[in-house]
Amino acid sequence: MSRNLPGTMLVIDDDRLFCDTVRAFFADREIDIFAAHTIGEGQRLCTEKKVDVILLDQKLPDGLGVDLCTPILAFNDQTKIIFITAYPSFDNAVKAIRNGAYDYLAKPVDTEELRLTVEQAFRTLELEQVEQIQEYTRRQDNANTVLIGTEGGLKEVQRLIDLAAATDAPTLITGETGTGKNVVAKSIHYLQAENKGPFVGINCAALPENLIEAELFGYEKGAFTGAQESRKGIFEMAEGGTLFLDEIGDLPLHLQSKLLGVLDEKKLKRLGGQSFRKINVRIIAATNINPEEAILDKRFREDLYYRLSVLRIHVPPLRRRKGDIADLCRFFLKTIARSPAPELPDSEIRLLEQYPWPGNVRELKNIFERCLILQKEGQIHPSKLIERFTSVPPSPAEVEQTNLSEATLAEVEKKHILLILQRTCHNHTRTAKILGISRSTLIRKLKDYRIT
Repeated sequence: MSRNLPGTMLVIDDDRLFCDTVRAFFADREIDIFAAHTIGEGQRLCTEKKVDVILLDQKLPDGLGVDLCTPILAFNDQTKIIFITAYPSFDNAVKAIRNGAYDYLAKPVDTEELRLTVEQAFRTLELEQVEQIQEYTRRQDNANTVLIGTEGGLKEVQRLIDLAAATDAPTLITGETGTGKNVVAKSIHYLQAENKGPFVGINCAALPENLIEAELFGYEKGAFTGAQESRKGIFEMAEGGTLFLDEIGDLPLHLQSKLLGVLDEKKLKRLGGQSFRKINVRIIAATNINPEEAILDKRFREDLYYRLSVLRIHVPPLRRRKGDIADLCRFFLKTIARSPAPELPDSEIRLLEQYPWPGNVRELKNIFERCLILQKEGQIHPSKLIERFTSVPPSPAEVEQTNLSEATLAEVEKKHILLILQRTCHNHTRTAKILGISRSTLIRKLKDYRIT
């Protein structure tokens, strides 16, 4: 027996025995099956219920089934109609196909042929829905890949994006956490005229070290405990499109070496695999660390850096483009707020421009999202949500930090982490953003310094 196929199916046939046979045959599947015995009854059920697949008989008491194809598809153009015709009437089958029927079967219907046709109809419907979701996501991503503003070097960023979109060369995007490196990567992908493939992203800092290799390169069945089937990696999923490697600076050194080999050879081997597979993927990487310093510290391979940074784009922090804050505020009000959008006083924009924005554009967007939820009046005052970070009195750790002339670098770092943890009420995600490091790096430092 085949796998379960969730969905709904309507049988329109005046032969009640055939309707009962279909119900019994698909009884062990997750299919809701309805029956109608006339054109009128079938048309009524199609308007009352969402029907995925229809078995439509040729001859019905009140007309020909072929004439029902157009009205059904006018109501739901994704319904798959399987036309059932008698042997002498293939002209009607051809007419049904022209009217939009998915397939046809000849009476008497072979049960195995019926099973295969119904399964294929459900599978086609599922693939169409996935394709529609992907296309919707692509349109949404394309619409959201907008760089707002012109200050602090953002014009140069846009110029480099246009250059990157005109080539397949690997690109490295640098900048602090929250500056919009993901937006820059998607802008390059969607501006690339010949790129019709997918945009696939992975955060190298978000996965445990023992899983990154399997996620990137895939694995074969039995490659390790729990590998019960073969699986594609991110590289293969991005075939013909763009692979965005976010937080590339947190990739372990031994995987940096393997990644370099994949970039040079344009082929990879799955974990547990015996053969190489060719790949055609555009690579865009991003990091919030200084790659030159990471190379000196032996945390990032120099050869991988040069391989990735054929084009390098640095996204400036928000504190260096204060003049763009007004445009960003208007953009967030337009895209986040429900209609009608609340009013943002000019005095609020001036207050927002005075804040250093350690979390950059992501923090500004977060403030607006919370403000629109918490404040219901006609005007919004996002500055009220950041007052506790700008006017908080000095803590004991902050007072102590003013006298660190004889402290070691590790002691200074530990005290600074403690200070930011106190300011954020021990919120690890926000602390990592303010410190300009990934959350996994922060967790590692907390363990190293035995901070609980």
